[in-house]
Amino acid sequence: MFDLGCCLNWYKRERERQREREMGNCFGSSNSHHPNPSFSSNYPQTPGTSNNGTSSTTTDLFTTNSSAGKSRFFSEEQASETTKEDEEEKEEVEEWSARKGRILKSPNLKVFTFAELKFATKNFRGDSLLGQGGFGKVYRGWVDEKTLAPSKSSTGMIVAIKKLNSESVQGFDEWQSEVNFLGRLSHPNLVKLLGYCWEDTELLLVYEFMPKGSLENHLFRRNPAIEPLSWELRLKIAIGAAHGLAFLHSSDKKVIYRDFKASNILLDANYTAKISDFGLAKLGPSGGESHVTTRVMGTYGYAAPEYIATGHLYVKSDVYGFGVVLLEMLTGLRALDTKRPSGQQNLVEWLKADLSHKRKLKTMIDGRIEGQCSSKAVWQAAQITLKCLEPDPKSRPSMKEVVEVLERIEAMEKPKESKNSSSSSHSTKRWHVQQSFPPLRSPLHSRRQ
Repeated sequence: MFDLGCCLNWYKRERERQREREMGNCFGSSNSHHPNPSFSSNYPQTPGTSNNGTSSTTTDLFTTNSSAGKSRFFSEEQASETTKEDEEEKEEVEEWSARKGRILKSPNLKVFTFAELKFATKNFRGDSLLGQGGFGKVYRGWVDEKTLAPSKSSTGMIVAIKKLNSESVQGFDEWQSEVNFLGRLSHPNLVKLLGYCWEDTELLLVYEFMPKGSLENHLFRRNPAIEPLSWELRLKIAIGAAHGLAFLHSSDKKVIYRDFKASNILLDANYTAKISDFGLAKLGPSGGESHVTTRVMGTYGYAAPEYIATGHLYVKSDVYGFGVVLLEMLTGLRALDTKRPSGQQNLVEWLKADLSHKRKLKTMIDGRIEGQCSSKAVWQAAQITLKCLEPDPKSRPSMKEVVEVLERIEAMEKPKESKNSSSSSHSTKRWHVQQSFPPLRSPLHSRRQ
């Protein structure tokens, strides 16, 4: 078992020397994502063979006074050498009331070898490919459900294996961010990271498999095999994703997700929404500060206006992105689509003002949910969307408040399901939609799983 902590320290020192301190730790610097990290010359020949074996002293996401100075990663060898007191400390967790989420003191991840993941994916064959994004390609693999050891195809448990493209501009920093955040964050509405691999120039991540794919696929891709999402499922997905963001924002050490969009919301077999891809996540402001300043990164059309204009990142910058996704779910239209006419390509700029007009709202709603939702429910959904899209982050609601509103909307729709069809049809006014524009797919929107 190689010492990943030592190798990480070596890598960071080399980068600091070569870039003249241009870049800092990915949780404590505004320059956390270098545009072009090099992997060909910056890795040691064999991970863990650095002469200097000292642990990192940089404070990371979950460092406490008693754990400061330890490596941010724990190898099996390091774990075996820790004292009983250390073991008990590592097992302790900080718990929040937000949907039973918890934050672990240290990552609880399996370290895979590259050979194991080659076996699990049938040597990364084309028929194992699930998708491709900025990080690299995502493959379907098979592992033992209990031990996570690689297994033959169609035996055991399916996992999703993300393999870094060596030419990726996102590179090592996003890989490291995924391990540090998802390795320690545990919540029903966050995708579960099972393990990782770092071997020579190979960087891989192993996740739970999400059989229903992304929200983006269901909203925008015209596939006859995929049924349109019902109003009930859209509400369920929105509430699940909102719970995930509320959990990230709920602790004292707030986490800003920074890249909330439909393609990063994955769905399990029961359409439970889980937020994925923490490569751009940042620690929120501390010490009484209202924001952190960082290089602008994310996806145009979803990023909050104050972040684009100033680089100031607020916790409520995530709330804006959530509002954009709510608007997509209401309309069935992409946040950005260059195929639409001029003036309509940016969804928020085009339709935001119409959210406050009931008559115009009727023409905006996705025709595929016609007759499934009450006028009151749609109106309230439109109003919380509008609040999320406020230009001033201080005027936006917290994600906890968004969850409460969406759950009230869901509750007002559920009792009608228990009534007989005749009484239901007379007691509730339903939306009858005439959508004047078809949903279109943007050629600029990359597929990221």
